[in-house]
Amino acid sequence: MTVRYPRLLVSRNRIFENAARVSERCARAGIALTGVTKGVCAREALVRAMAEGGCDELGDSRIDNLAAIRTMNVGLPLLLLRIPMPSEIAATVRIADRSLVSMAQTISLIDRECRAAGRTHEIILMTDLGDLREGVWMGRVDEIAPVLKASPRVRCVGVGVNFGCFGGVLPVPEKLEQLLSVGKELERFLEYPLSVYSGGSTSSLILLERGTMPRGITNLRVGEGILIGADVTGARDIPWLHQRTMCLEAEIVEVYRKPSVPVGPVGLDAFGGEPVFEDRGERLRAIVAVGRQDVLIEGLTPEIPEAVILGGSSDHMIIDVEDVRPAPELGGILRFFPNYGAMLALSTSPYIAFDVV
Repeated sequence: MTVRYPRLLVSRNRIFENAARVSERCARAGIALTGVTKGVCAREALVRAMAEGGCDELGDSRIDNLAAIRTMNVGLPLLLLRIPMPSEIAATVRIADRSLVSMAQTISLIDRECRAAGRTHEIILMTDLGDLREGVWMGRVDEIAPVLKASPRVRCVGVGVNFGCFGGVLPVPEKLEQLLSVGKELERFLEYPLSVYSGGSTSSLILLERGTMPRGITNLRVGEGILIGADVTGARDIPWLHQRTMCLEAEIVEVYRKPSVPVGPVGLDAFGGEPVFEDRGERLRAIVAVGRQDVLIEGLTPEIPEAVILGGSSDHMIIDVEDVRPAPELGGILRFFPNYGAMLALSTSPYIAFDVV
């Protein structure tokens, strides 16, 4: 069989085992696990690995991905993670079982669509506890409650919070106690109990490890931890999960010995950056056929420690291979492990083959 390069090679078994380990640890704390599939663009083999690993729900930020999961018949509820655009409310109500919502107007739009479609829809109200991404700001939940009461087709089942994705705010017990307080306040307004207190994503797993997760948190939304065993917000590999669950394989298209600094007047690079070079004399350099159009280059770690990524353009990545033994040759393959950002880009690039093994 002819192999197409560049390709992302993904271990289904390692992702299944990560899902099982996260699910088991969450279950011990009375927490339901939402497996987040967006990092691999909801590829079916990996969606099923998450489901079989014990996830209680599947979540994705793209309605198209949820639509694809719906056809897989995995038997789990589906959560739309990105607060819905007004233009996709109809699709949200039709495809997702529940969605994350942050604005009163969005709730009204969902209720109106549900009335027209003869459906009901569950929401989780997102609260902003300082990360400055989506969510009702602290102390303003009372502005949402009247709209919920006036929207009989919309059922608010809980509250949620996001950490680390924009402002870098870390999950700490005090922040999650705030979430519990917000939820209790909303319960008083709505006059019924909430079942979902969604305490964040992969970065919140450290609270389970330390035994400091506040009692009452009932859900976590985990993608990065399951898919690559890492927590980028906490700047750590999670010790009880598999890393190196996937690798990028890229084919060498040139190998030459060249100077380590450009020769001639230097301007900005193709992306508007100001290039900086260290003069190390002539070095053996390899070019692989993958670039910034496909991947976040800064998010790749070479499999061979002696290989050093120097940078890249839209279609090429340049590697210092002076100390690699045996010396790479034209047509050879170099391998790289992606972080979260690199995985996202690789999974959505149409120019990257995606192979699950």
